[in-house]
Amino acid sequence: MYRVFEALDELVTIVEEARGVPMTSGCVVPRGDVLELLDDVRDAIPSELDDAQDVLDHRDDVVQKAETEAQRTLGEARAEADRTVSEARAQAEQLLAEARERADQLVGEAQAEAEQTVTSGRREYEDYVGRAQSEADRMVQAGRAAYEQSVHEGKSEQARLVSETEVVQAAESESKRIVAEANDDAERLRGECDAYVDARLADFEDLLSRTLRTVGKGRQQLRSPVGAPYDYDEWKPGRTGAGRNGEH
Repeated sequence: MYRVFEALDELVTIVEEARGVPMTSGCVVPRGDVLELLDDVRDAIPSELDDAQDVLDHRDDVVQKAETEAQRTLGEARAEADRTVSEARAQAEQLLAEARERADQLVGEAQAEAEQTVTSGRREYEDYVGRAQSEADRMVQAGRAAYEQSVHEGKSEQARLVSETEVVQAAESESKRIVAEANDDAERLRGECDAYVDARLADFEDLLSRTLRTVGKGRQQLRSPVGAPYDYDEWKPGRTGAGRNGEH
């Protein structure tokens, strides 16, 4: 086929470069060269036609082989896809089971930590209330004793110095002042105890709130797509307990 195109190109060149005949559109070409090129074309065309016919004869076989190969490739691709889907489904189920197990573990740890914190808070509250009550009773008793002693001393002084009114008034004022100071100290201690207990309960309320948020996020993660990662850093059991021990 290459020789056919080459011969045709040479024929075109010969015609284009041939001398023209005056007063006509004809031209003068070398007969020998043109005939030689036409013989080359005639000799080359039959073999090329035979090759083209062979291609046409084998076209159906080639198409059938291509279709068979395509079906085989498609079957292998479908089998690989099914296998990949099965593996992905199994892995997803395994990840979901692990996530549920981890969530259950976190909930259990959160509940245990909450119960421990409640028990510790109640124990500390009762301890501080008991100590505050004991201190208040002691201060009240001390104030009463001081008051009674002051009253007794005032009465004695009054009996001894009946005529000295200013001394008696000073003794009564002092006894009242001592009683007032004792009552003020008792009220102050009660207020400090209540403030401390309120602070401890606020810490406990904050811990419970963070625990409930962590549990809620864990449950929400179970309902979300499998590929979404779960943030475990927000809840670290023992961190609140360490902070509480550090306060003491």
